[in-house]
Amino acid sequence: MSIELDSRDRTILRILQNDGRITNSDLAEKVHLSPSACLRRVRQLEESGLIRSYAMLLDEKIAGFPGTAFVFVTLDQQGRASLEGFEQAVQGLPEILECHLLAGAHDYLMRVIYRDSADFERIHTDIITQLPGVTRVQSTLTLRTIKKSSALPV
Repeated sequence: MSIELDSRDRTILRILQNDGRITNSDLAEKVHLSPSACLRRVRQLEESGLIRSYAMLLDEKIAGFPGTAFVFVTLDQQGRASLEGFEQAVQGLPEILECHLLAGAHDYLMRVIYRDSADFERIHTDIITQLPGVTRVQSTLTLRTIKKSSALPV
């Protein structure tokens, strides 16, 4: 489902993606609206579900997680119960920042953060390979992040 956005809505979204802590009065000034009209638009965008939530982003390296790995996972079965069991188990694992169901040679792709090689070995051996139904794990470690963004091109 997509919603119709005018240029002012798009500008509001771009500004909020860049600075979710901006005050309504500052936002209204930047988009040339009265504060009440601006707040009304933001609330409509929130109620539509387009604005899902507001979050603070931490620097992974400064927080003590300099390593990022992309991990492909293959399950022994692809039935609904197997997929749901795996997906439910992944939800409670803070080291796994993203998990995507795939079409192709692997069943899932996960983005995993870790402190050092020993930490990644622990995550691989004690966590990922122990998830329900896992038969194969293939990891790719990143050397450097070139681009990382959470902003959508609205």
